[in-house]
Amino acid sequence: MKFEIPEQKKLVFQMVIPIRWGDMDAMNHVNNTTYFRYLETCRIDWMRSIGCGFWGQSPNSPSQMAGPSGATPGVAAKLASDPKTQGPVIVNAFCNFYKQLEYPGDVVMKMYVSDPGRTTFESWATLERADQPGVIYAAGGATTIWVDFPKQKATTLPDWMRELVS
Repeated sequence: MKFEIPEQKKLVFQMVIPIRWGDMDAMNHVNNTTYFRYLETCRIDWMRSIGCGFWGQSPNSPSQMAGPSGATPGVAAKLASDPKTQGPVIVNAFCNFYKQLEYPGDVVMKMYVSDPGRTTFESWATLERADQPGVIYAAGGATTIWVDFPKQKATTLPDWMRELVS
């Protein structure tokens, strides 16, 4: 089954990931699990760029510092004060493979968001080679749910996050 990336989406982040020799499999192309790692890296780097802290990190880790580039004012400080209270959890992920990525090269990741619900939003990403702009090699996405960690329950998306993903 192929999942389609929606027409209505908002570009929120872009990054470049180098293809490493070890990313390839025995068929000399990037292993399918690596595409999911690329998608995860893009999603996490975007969340860190907006000041979304992550639990289990020391107070001195980069994602806990106030004022990351692109962060909504006050968001980083608010989350850094207690990142264990609530945050994002991925509840599903997918990837459509269109062309084989091969070493060497760089992957341009473009991340989009859409469809905010009461407790969730969708994230999408396309993967292109830097030397072939506009040619989509793969596209994937994930549903993110906002969770109250102590209660282990979904909770309403914070207003600042809803604004970013709307």
